[in-house]
Amino acid sequence: MNISALKIPFAIALLTVFSWSPATYAEPPKEDIKFIDLDGKESMLSDYKGKWVIVNLWATWCPPCLVEIPDLVMFHQAHKDKDAIVIGVNYETVDVKKVKAFADSQMINYPIVRFESKADGRTTPFGPLQGLPTSYMVAPDGTVVAARTGMVDQAMLENFMKTYSEMKAAKK
Repeated sequence: MNISALKIPFAIALLTVFSWSPATYAEPPKEDIKFIDLDGKESMLSDYKGKWVIVNLWATWCPPCLVEIPDLVMFHQAHKDKDAIVIGVNYETVDVKKVKAFADSQMINYPIVRFESKADGRTTPFGPLQGLPTSYMVAPDGTVVAARTGMVDQAMLENFMKTYSEMKAAKK
C-alpha cells in the first residue's frame, strides 16, 4: 500500500482520536492577528512563527476554562523554550486588573492577551466562536491546522503536535 492511500484515513483518525476539528472549521485569518497583553504591549501571531502556537480563548467565569489551566501551565512550561507556546486570550470585557489578579491566583505562566477588537461573544479573528474554552492549533509554518471547542490537556496537545508532524513528514 502506498503512503498516499494512508493519508485520508490517517487524517480522519488523527482528528477523531484527538477531537480536533480540521482547520476548515476555523476561518483562516485574513491578516496577521494582533494581540494586546494586559499591560498594553502589542504582539502578532506571526511573531511566533517557527513554534507551535496554542491560542486558547477563555474567560474568568468559565468553569471548564479553570479546569484546563493547570495543563496549559504544564504544557507551556515544558515547551516554551523549545517548540511551542500557549497564548491565553481572555475573551471577556472585564477590567484588566481583575484579569491580572485572576491570572496571578491561577499561577498562569503563559502570556495573557486580548484580541485587538473587543470581544462580542460571537466572533474571533479565526471565525465564529462556538463556545469557551476554544483552542486553535497553529503549526510552526503559521498555518491554523485545527480548532477545538472544549477543554484540552497537556497530553492531548503533545499527541496532536507529534501526530500532525508525523503525518506531514509522511507526505514528503
